[in-house]
Amino acid sequence: MMDNTGTWVAVGPAGAVGSIRRATDGFHVELYGRRGRGGTYPSLESAKGAVHAALGPLAERPEFRAH
Repeated sequence: MMDNTGTWVAVGPAGAVGSIRRATDGFHVELYGRRGRGGTYPSLESAKGAVHAALGPLAERPEFRAH
């Protein structure tokens, strides 16, 4: 099921860790507390995977809440 919103917030056990925004060129990832952009990805699923990977190898997958 495709969510038609434009922003998703990634929430882990310690709170919000990042966000994903829909744009004309893909999905832009922002990781909170980190310098620079997190990147642009072609699909929402790949952007979610990038957020999860950036949290480290033992991190739980965050919950993505549409806003």
